[in-house]
Parts: sequence; structure tokens; C-alpha cells
Amino acid sequence: MGNRKYSLGIDFGSLSGRALLVEVDTGREVATAVRNYTHGFIEDVLPASGQRLPHDWTIQDPEDYIEVLRDTVPAVLKEAGVSPEDVIGVGIDFTACTCLPIDAEGTPLCFLPEFRKEPHAYVKKWKHHAAQDEANRLNAVAARRGEAFLARYGGKISSEWLFPKIWQVLDEAPHIYTAADRFLEATDWIVLLLTGVEARNSCTAGYKAMWHKRDGYPSNEFFKALDPALEHVVDEKLSRNIRPIGEKAGEINARGAELTGLLPGTAVAVGNVDAHVAVPAVGIAEEGRMLMIMGTSTCHMILGTEEHNVPGMCGVVEDGILPGYLGYEAGQSCVGDHFDWFVRTCVPESYRKEAEARGLGIHALLREKASVQKPGESGLLALDWWNGNRSVLVDVDLTGMMVGLTLATRPEEIYRALIEATAYGTRMIIETFEANGVPVREILACGGIASKDPMMMQIYADVTRREFRISASDQTVALGSAMFGAVAAGKARGGYNSIFEAARVMPRLKDLVYRPNPAHAEVYDRLYAEYRILHDYFGRGENDVMKRLKEIRRQAREGGVT
Repeated sequence: MGNRKYSLGIDFGSLSGRALLVEVDTGREVATAVRNYTHGFIEDVLPASGQRLPHDWTIQDPEDYIEVLRDTVPAVLKEAGVSPEDVIGVGIDFTACTCLPIDAEGTPLCFLPEFRKEPHAYVKKWKHHAAQDEANRLNAVAARRGEAFLARYGGKISSEWLFPKIWQVLDEAPHIYTAADRFLEATDWIVLLLTGVEARNSCTAGYKAMWHKRDGYPSNEFFKALDPALEHVVDEKLSRNIRPIGEKAGEINARGAELTGLLPGTAVAVGNVDAHVAVPAVGIAEEGRMLMIMGTSTCHMILGTEEHNVPGMCGVVEDGILPGYLGYEAGQSCVGDHFDWFVRTCVPESYRKEAEARGLGIHALLREKASVQKPGESGLLALDWWNGNRSVLVDVDLTGMMVGLTLATRPEEIYRALIEATAYGTRMIIETFEANGVPVREILACGGIASKDPMMMQIYADVTRREFRISASDQTVALGSAMFGAVAAGKARGGYNSIFEAARVMPRLKDLVYRPNPAHAEVYDRLYAEYRILHDYFGRGENDVMKRLKEIRRQAREGGVT
């Protein structure tokens, strides 16, 4: 392959991991390999024990992540015919907060025989919502004490984040908490696995663990106010040594080489979050341009030069996305997830037979049928909270809702209403940013939905009255990690000295632009007004029926109702 140099992006998603090999000086994507997780989401029963997990649990076995390294990296090198000596750098990204307890040697506690049957010894995924009680108590204590950090996260810390999850371990399995030498984000654990270096990244620390570049973590007094056993949680179970993204974490060691087939000495970047690493991969290197990463959930990322407190945002972190900028994040925790739910549980057999007879996937059939509908024609309106609300309400106890169903309602109408609901949720996020001093001048999108679903993207353009541009890469997140891998290697080894240099060369956008249809937008303005009424009525405390129903369900499942 001559003197070409390559970088490798390894992207660990919710249910699969992928490796992308990229030509450093052009951004050309040379080879991709995907490995579905063997265990996937563990939500009902823990395989090692047969124990039924409580409601709102989502854990994983980190052996799945090792399989990704072992299978995908050699596969892309083989497919491309690239020698490991020409791979100069590796970048890692992960969904977040995805955390696990490890021992002093870096071994996940769930790998140890004595903890194999302990649910709290496993990885807690971002969508593990069983720490909501801890999150509620944390928020109440922080508000009572007037903690300054709370405003940087839109007024609420999510149950999806690090400290509620750690506190849940302490509350429910104190022996696991005691046995853990430390708790680590999965992205940092992969870096540790490959290099032997513990390099805690500033992105997850800032967005998921209440860390601030200038102020550090909240005080020991705050943690003591939560629980005396947590007073020294940062020093005993975490670390105050936070590494900036874009930095080299270390180099592939003998164990990393054995796992991946890469050469010892290959540069490895400090780990990152999947959504955040995608921003430079679409060429964003300035403020005012929002990136939406659309998949199982959607993350909304935008840069700014001033710090503003935006209600319901997931955080504003200095250098959290790119050096020199304030990085803002918001998100929707149910997008592709609830389309998948609908297809799995609500589509009649006749539709499945039609799809099979025509050689279509069931999603493709539903999109085809839904695309001929006019906005508002179904009479349906949904709330997009099938997996709770991340922004702007930050409340995982909210649930999905649909209004307007009749005996004439068709499956494709419900499917379209679910899509429209996610577009309304995005409009709510955009308007909240702009109302609080963060302008959104351009929107770009990436991910499977953005690249494969023109109907949905047009609906988003119509609902938001915004133009949408799309990443040309089908693996934008992995491309972003590969870019950071090239930066970790540095210019002297054939890479780049900054992510801004890489962002001028490696990204690509499609020529396609989705523009709003004015007639459709007028109808969607009316529907969005109704969405806002329902959003505030059910989401801001006027009617907590969703939470009451969840409590009745919990009691029934636990035997409290006969």
C-alpha cells in the first residue's frame, strides 16, 4: 500500500461494536467490520444466575467488548490488505455513561467467580434507569445546598450518569462497592485494556460525572451530605487525574497487541463518547452548527464560546467536544428504540407477510405506506417518552403517549406519529437552546437513520423549519474516533497535531440537503403547539399520571397488589 498511513476508529455502540480503518491523509474509509454483542442488553434475567432483574435495569457483560476487539480489528486489516505497521493510531469511543467496577488489576468484578452472579458487578449501560431514586435524592440535596454545578446540567443530574449509578451500588450491594478498587467508564477501560494506562477522559468526566475543568468534582462535603460512605468517593473510587480529549493516552502494549493484532507502540487516544467524537467527523470546528447523532437515541451537540445555563441540557463542558470551546449536549433517549418496539410488538402478521412477499424489511414497508400520508392526516399526536425524557425535562419516569387513536387507525399512521413525535422533541431542544443564548445556525445529522431514512429527515426539516445536511460516512462516529487516533499519533508519525487540522481533511458531507416544505411546516406548527401543551401538562407536574401508573405497575410486579 506504499507509504499510506492509516488510523483506526473503534466505536462501541449500544448493541454492537465496529472498527473502521481510515486513510489518514484523505479520510477515505478503507474497511469496516461489525461485531454484534453476544449478550447484548441484559434486562430481564442475569444469565450467570437465572436471577430476575428489577425493572429499569440494563447491564452488559464486558466480555462482549473484548470480542469486538478480537474480531473486528484483524478483520479490517485483512480486508484492506493493510499491514499493522502502517496503522499509526487508534481512537476509542463508547456510549455513556457506561460504567463498571474493577479490581486493582483492572479486571471487571463480574469476571471474578465470587461476583459472577452479582448484577451490580456488571457494566451499567447508559439506559440503566434503576438509579432514579438516587438521582432524585442527589438533585434534592444539591438544590438544598445551592450547589453551583447543578445549573451546568440544566438543573438536574440524570439517573443515567455516573454518581447515581455508583450510589445505587452502595445502597443495594455495599459489598460490591467495597470490593471495587475503582469505577471506570467503559471507554477508559478499553484504553486501559489496550495500553495498561488508566486515562480518564475529560468528556465523560465533564458530561456524566459532574467534573468541571476549573472547579473539579463537587466537594467531599457534598458527597458526605448524600451519604457519609461517599465522602471520599472521588479519591477512593475514581481519580482527579482527568486527561483532555485529543491527547495520546498511551501505546498498544503486549496484551493489546495480542487482542487486536496491532503492533506494540501504536498510539492510542484518550477515550471519548460516541456522540461527542462525531462532531469533528462532519467538519464542525466552530460555534453555531448543531450535530444530531440519530440512532437508538439521539444526541444533539453544539459548540459555543460563552457558558450559558440551558434548562434540561445534558451539560456544558469546557473543551468537552473540541479544545477552546464550550461543548453543549442535549438528547432524546428514545428514537430508533421506539420504532423498533413498535415493529416488534404492534405490527400485524398481514404486514409481515406483505413485506416478505415484496422482499422488503418491515421498516421499509411501513415507511413506504407512511410516506403517502399528509401531515396531520392521521389525526394522531404522540409524546416521544417511551424511554423517558432526557431533554428538556430530564425525567426517566415519564412514559410514551399517543392521542387520537380510532378503530380506523392504521399501523403506518402510528409509525409516522412516532417519527413526528421525535421531530417535535428535537424542535423543543433547538428552541430551548436558542431561548437561552445558544444560537443554532445550521443542523447536520449522522447515524443510521440520517443516512437511510429520507422520509424521516424530511419530516424533521418540515417540523423544525430548518435545513438538514447529512454526513457522507455511514460510520461517522467511528470516523471521529479514527481522527482522534491520527491526532494521538501526531504529525511526526504521519498524523495530525490537532483535531482542527484533521477536521479540514478527513470529513465528508453528502450533497443532499433536506429543506422544509412550507405547506407541511404550517400544519406541523399547529401540531407542535398541541405537542407543547401535552409536553408541559404531563411532563412538568400538572398531571403525574405516568409516574403513578409506573408505581402501580411496580407494586403489582413485586406482589404488593393482589
